[in-house]
Amino acid sequence: MNYTIIDIANISGVSKSTVSRVISNSGYVSPAAREKVLTAIEKLQYKPNAVARAMVSRHTKNIGVIIYRQHHPIASHPFYGKILDAILEKASELGYSIFVMTDKEITSKSADFLLEKRVDGLILISRLNQELVDYFKSSQIPFVMVNGTSDDSDVIHLVNDDERGGELAAEHMLSLGLTRIAVFAGPQEHRSHFLRLKGFRKTYSQNGYEVDENRIYYADSSQFEEGYKAFQSIWERSHNLQAIFATNDMIALGAIKAIYEKGMQVPKDIAVVGFDDIDYAAMSNPSLTTVHSAKTRMGHEAVLMLDEWIHGNTRQTKMQMFSPELKIRNSTKTKILED
Repeated sequence: MNYTIIDIANISGVSKSTVSRVISNSGYVSPAAREKVLTAIEKLQYKPNAVARAMVSRHTKNIGVIIYRQHHPIASHPFYGKILDAILEKASELGYSIFVMTDKEITSKSADFLLEKRVDGLILISRLNQELVDYFKSSQIPFVMVNGTSDDSDVIHLVNDDERGGELAAEHMLSLGLTRIAVFAGPQEHRSHFLRLKGFRKTYSQNGYEVDENRIYYADSSQFEEGYKAFQSIWERSHNLQAIFATNDMIALGAIKAIYEKGMQVPKDIAVVGFDDIDYAAMSNPSLTTVHSAKTRMGHEAVLMLDEWIHGNTRQTKMQMFSPELKIRNSTKTKILED
């Protein structure tokens, strides 16, 4: 038999509002009344359903996650999948359930669906436009952005310090004397790829070397195939390369495949540096030198910050930036330098 709050109130001899306060653990209830309610709950083996809990607490304990990305899959994606895993892990610890939606286009379609589900808050992954940011603000629902930024000073966003990551990659390559280089850059409308390239070029320039524009390949996506095509394109124009910097690991791994198909070796003939430190980076042969992005930390922190906002507390600092870390592996470690 399905019992209700009314049944609990009748058996325990208290009001419905008292039962509600005990269930939601909010407001004052005398110890004696609380004990009566808990005894009645145990006797009836009462379990409030999700709708009842939401009515009592005004929270559904549901969070919506929207990933704006043109290419699928998402759950198994080496970068976004890690962020999503971390979100699910931390949400479970805090007692939240997660709805995950993906949109190829930056629209309000997924948001409308999740708002109808009465989620307590939203985590938005990847880039957004201002129109959509304004839409979320007008809905008055708590939301945080992950791995994407907005010019809106009211928006909470969590990002990697991608420009500094590009600098770290350049500093490492310069320390090895690698000056004849090519850069394989992901789509420049993406904040991450733009800043990684910016930091890399700036560091080379500050050390007296300009990155030749003819040796920068601007990829249409950040997929493995783009790295493969990038090397073929650059190699047709110039065989005088010491190293390649790719603005993500998948592009770097695609380039390595193309290098080996040309009969060369990494790093003996050409060194390669990537960015993100996805799992494949350590498993590849040779293992890939890369810049580590704080994927797990971003996912965990996104849930914690959203939980604070849901409960009425917002942090003063709207942007949380995570420091990158260089991971030196075999794709540069044994590079034989040439004059």
